[in-house]
Amino acid sequence: MERWNGRVAVVTGASSGIGAAIAKDLAKAGMITVGLARRVERVEELRKDLPEDAAKRLHAIKCDVSIEADVDAVFKSIEEKFGGCDVLVNNAGIVRMVNLLDVGNSSDIKAVLDTNITGLVLCSQRAYQSMVKRSVDGHIVHISSIVAHQVPGHPKLNVYPASKHAVKAITETMRQEMRDAGKMIKVTSISPGGVRTEILEGVGLPKDMPMLEPHDISEAVLYTLSTPPRVQVHEIIIKPVGERV
Repeated sequence: MERWNGRVAVVTGASSGIGAAIAKDLAKAGMITVGLARRVERVEELRKDLPEDAAKRLHAIKCDVSIEADVDAVFKSIEEKFGGCDVLVNNAGIVRMVNLLDVGNSSDIKAVLDTNITGLVLCSQRAYQSMVKRSVDGHIVHISSIVAHQVPGHPKLNVYPASKHAVKAITETMRQEMRDAGKMIKVTSISPGGVRTEILEGVGLPKDMPMLEPHDISEAVLYTLSTPPRVQVHEIIIKPVGERV
């Protein structure tokens, strides 16, 4: 992680769970870390869990990644205050627990797609342009899901698995575009199995289901960022021991 010391990382969905763990660990690793979230006050509270030097490196900005004007304003602010974005972690994601074939859930479908797909692409576009503008060999990391690879036999996930399948395709599309542009910018997708976070509350999972902790995913982010420039970790799948999916 030495080469990222003092560089700028942007983490979306940083208010809780995986995003909060990543934001804290990147700040502790020496990166100027900008945590984006709708609940910005919760990102600010994360400083209490950090050593003094790391707390000073963590910054919170309110942002709804599904709103393009928000994304534009945030990345403009990051450029003005910190110079630009060197690492982007697209973690923001939502799920709506309604059956896909139920009538009247179009707003739920749109909300998931706007956040999990459109928001991820909007942030990636701005981060990529920031890297290219400053000739930075940066890194974009997508926090996806095991459901990007296999749709589980669980009702009421609606278009959430489809949104994560889209992230898998988007990751490869970005890799090919970066290659064709002659850039050394990396893109990585990390697909966790069950993680003990707020997003799974109310899903109705078995109480004895094996679960990962948010820090397990953060460690994977740190690993992929720590690889040498010649190495691109394109996809990581992380399951808790004993998971059935």
